[in-house]
Formats: sequence, structure tokens, C-alpha cells
Amino acid sequence: MATKAKNKKAAEAAVNAQLEQVVEMVNAGEVNLPKKKPGRPVNPNSERQKRLAEKQALIDAGHVAKRGRPVNPDSARQKRLAEQAARAEANGGVVKRGRPVNPDSERQKRLRAQLEQMIAQGLI
Repeated sequence: MATKAKNKKAAEAAVNAQLEQVVEMVNAGEVNLPKKKPGRPVNPNSERQKRLAEKQALIDAGHVAKRGRPVNPDSARQKRLAEQAARAEANGGVVKRGRPVNPDSERQKRLRAQLEQMIAQGLI
């Protein structure tokens, strides 16, 4: 029984030593392992690939390729975006959103007083 265990440990040690040598060789770049490309293989003669190649040729030649759904300038969203851009341009590039603050309101006066009190106490 003892000899079987010794033989098993010796065999494991030999395998581990060989494995370490192989790992060192791979890390050193001495072994070139074949790399498999991920994903589905591409058939260059398929109709889709031909169509994509034609489209890329048009793009490379400087022709504008249509991509995606065309914009409808009369849609509600495009009108809203145009109005928002006009407001931003009128305000120096800043889009003001929400309700404007009234500096003379009771709440703003109370918040200003609290801020001044905190500054006076050295908390801020």
C-alpha cells in the first residue's frame, strides 16, 4: 500500500513538473498555439457580404449611405427638440428647465437666513 502511494505521488510530481515546463514555454512565447476565431464563420460569397461590400465601397468613395430610420421634421419630438435648441441658443447654450425660483418668496428668504446663520456659526 505504501509503495502505491509513493508511486502515485511521484507520478503526480512528474506530471506537475512537465506542466510547469509547458506553461513556462508558453509564457516565454516559445510555443505558438493555434487560435480559433470566435463566432460563426463568414461566407465571403454570400449575398449579404456582397451587399455589405458594395455599401462599404460607396462609403469609401464619399457617397452618403443611408443608415437607420429617416427623421420626420414634422414630428412632435423634432418640433420639441427644435424649440429646446432655440431656447438654449437664446440663453447662451443653457436650457432652463422647471419652475424658475422667485428670490422674494418666503421660502427663499427663510433658506437665505438659515444659510447666513450657518455661515455666522462657522458650520460652512
